[in-house]
Amino acid sequence: MDWTLMAFIGVCAVAASSGALFPPGKWYDSLRKPSWRPPNWLFGPAWMVLYAMIAVSGWLVWTTAAPGDRLVPMTVYGVQLALNAAWSGIFFGMKRMKLALGEMALLWLSIAANIAVFWPVHQGAALLLVPYLAWVAFAFTLNRALVSLNPQAAAGAAA
Repeated sequence: MDWTLMAFIGVCAVAASSGALFPPGKWYDSLRKPSWRPPNWLFGPAWMVLYAMIAVSGWLVWTTAAPGDRLVPMTVYGVQLALNAAWSGIFFGMKRMKLALGEMALLWLSIAANIAVFWPVHQGAALLLVPYLAWVAFAFTLNRALVSLNPQAAAGAAA
């Protein structure tokens, strides 16, 4: 297997590890949740597929773009991965639901920007990020619902 693909898989695994470092736990279990929330067991497999798509997407652009044309796409790629990794720590670790909501809005924008800068280089790579963008839009809606359904928890953690 190509070492660069393995590197992209590794970088995505590092971003994904924030979910293991900051698991939901009892605090999350105690929150009121909307009836439409998916079961907890679905999040792991969904993210595994998304991280695989994110890794392949980055790899496709890395291997397609000329070395001098990689800076902007790879910088945007790195920003969205850093924002992705930060969310679990903000939401589950710090228990800052409102801050996590704002951070997730930035994540969504960075994914949209990532799609935009990948498109001219490799359209397939850009399209691989569309399900990720959709999932983060859904997760934003869920995060927003959790803030609305748990005003005391949302206000208490921010104080």
